[in-house]
Amino acid sequence: MTAPPAAEHWSGGQVTQRAHCVLAPNPGPMTLDGTNTWVLLEPGSTEALVIDPGPLDEAHLRRVLALVEERGARVVQTVLTHGHLDHAESARRFAELTGAPTRAVGRGHDDLGDGDVLRAGGLELRVVATPGHTSDSLSFALPADHALLTGDTVLGRGTTVVAHPDGELAAYLASLERIAALTGGGEVTTILPGHGPVVPDASAMVEFYRVHRRERLEQVRQALADGAQGVEDVVERVYAAVPREVWPAARLSVAAQLEYLEKVG
Repeated sequence: MTAPPAAEHWSGGQVTQRAHCVLAPNPGPMTLDGTNTWVLLEPGSTEALVIDPGPLDEAHLRRVLALVEERGARVVQTVLTHGHLDHAESARRFAELTGAPTRAVGRGHDDLGDGDVLRAGGLELRVVATPGHTSDSLSFALPADHALLTGDTVLGRGTTVVAHPDGELAAYLASLERIAALTGGGEVTTILPGHGPVVPDASAMVEFYRVHRRERLEQVRQALADGAQGVEDVVERVYAAVPREVWPAARLSVAAQLEYLEKVG
């Protein structure tokens, strides 16, 4: 199964009635076009909610604030999908600029739980716990737009890494099933990812991720059966056709897969 087609170049912008993406200037093999900072604003409201302020880049933060101010609003909450620096490094500085609280899971922020509802000027956002990429990974359902903000759990292009040892494959697979249930039931039709373009066919992308994980796991099993020893040996066999610039991430995922296989026998 192939992934749904994605835009070759992504620059952010207004993507739903309530969601606007400000793209951070940190493109790379792991961040794709850069980190997506999401500004959520109910039409006509003066209260904005920001997801993932991104890397510590003053100009980027100023662009986010300018967008909010252009709409006659102010930031009342900042929320993190997880603690990786490309998403969360600027959280403290952004709090200084806005005076708004930062909410997340872990790293001193244990104030969000699965099913919690965040509100800002009429906008409602529901927390969906999706650990696996990292132990603190969260997604956020935006029911009014039938959208799910997924951080790094599902990307807009390609696939993500299970960042072992903090990330864990069994949890990640369970999170994909949770998201599949949301997309299969029609509650979520669009994915607003942490990197890459918006995914207009959420169900197809999640199914692609599920198939990809099963196929990769089988490839790792086969590599072990063929005599591979350890992470590096498995990476060289399974990811031979993948650009070496993403091998560091592949090593993390392989380590997570080996741990998973050891547990399940």
